Amino acid sequence: MAWRKKKKMKLLDETITDNERKRTKEKNETLELQTWSELPMEILQLILSQLTLVDNIRASMVCKFWHSTAISVRVVNQSPWLMYFPKFGNLYEFYDPSKRKTHSLELPELNGSRVCYTKDGWLLLYRPRSHRVFFFNPFTRKVIKLPKFELTYQIVAFSCAPTSSSCILFTVKHISPTIVAISTCHAGATKWVTVNYQNRLPFVSSIWNKLVFCNGLFYCLSLTGWLGVFDPMERTWNVLAVPPPKCPENFFAKNWWKGKFMAEHNGNLLVIYTCSSENPIVFKLDRADMVWEEMQNLQGMTLFVSFLSSHSRNDLLGILRNSVYFSKVRFYGRRCILYSLNDCRYYPRKQCYDWGEQNPFENIWIEPPKDFTSFS
Repeated sequence: MAWRKKKKMKLLDETITDNERKRTKEKNETLELQTWSELPMEILQLILSQLTLVDNIRASMVCKFWHSTAISVRVVNQSPWLMYFPKFGNLYEFYDPSKRKTHSLELPELNGSRVCYTKDGWLLLYRPRSHRVFFFNPFTRKVIKLPKFELTYQIVAFSCAPTSSSCILFTVKHISPTIVAISTCHAGATKWVTVNYQNRLPFVSSIWNKLVFCNGLFYCLSLTGWLGVFDPMERTWNVLAVPPPKCPENFFAKNWWKGKFMAEHNGNLLVIYTCSSENPIVFKLDRADMVWEEMQNLQGMTLFVSFLSSHSRNDLLGILRNSVYFSKVRFYGRRCILYSLNDCRYYPRKQCYDWGEQNPFENIWIEPPKDFTSFS
């Protein structure tokens, strides 16, 4: 009987101990939760402001205080819109892929012009008949004229919005495989400046724009995949000894020189190769080893590519991450065609997308201002 009594006492002690441990654990968890929820707003804002959009949304579910604080510092980038240039008339359409909405705007100022490039919400346009070059902002309707210049078969880009004093325009055209003519201009200038440069390696201008401004330099991809670099401050030109991106033998089609796109993201150069019979391949320039590396994952980034200019974004709502959005929509409904690197497939499912067959002057991605309400 004594041993049974001892056993009961032991079990009672263990039960009491377990209950005490449980109460202590619950108390500590409550205190910990209270500690986190009672952080000063300034400190919590500082912490949450460093999070990505996905992590910010997760953190907002902790409690009401965290929810309101997370929303106050949440940064949601805006998707570029796809601007369509009509064959006839002055009615231009803007497609917002994040909301899947199309807006229309009459822009008679663009009559007779051809789009060349876009950046920071500004269009660079060219009138072939008069050789007029000008900037136009379709959201503010502001026009900035430039000196006349013949842009036939030349690729052209500008560094930043023409309202900035540091804005510079750049074009390149090969005279021969060993010589290129580079022309530059800036808003307010009275003429373009053209200088011929000798190539260290053969360089033949590509078809359409494979051109970006990155880290203060203009990078240009040649027809065969070599990379030319122009420094507008030092006015120097160099063709880098970086072998072109390696693609599978069955990757090339009849329009292999057209179906390429170039973009930059956080100082990194990206090239997108497409082929009507294969899935796209994305390459990033490894500056340390000076080689093109194939990207299996875009690390949450989304690319918006078109023949005349391309963009990259992070933290977008309503947009598929790790994807490439192309500047083409289906014939049935205004829906973009995109390629998901996660799923290794097109949406809508691929039939035959030969991007080299597309007209480069039909549409272009453009960045709308955050406070634009004329379409509301």
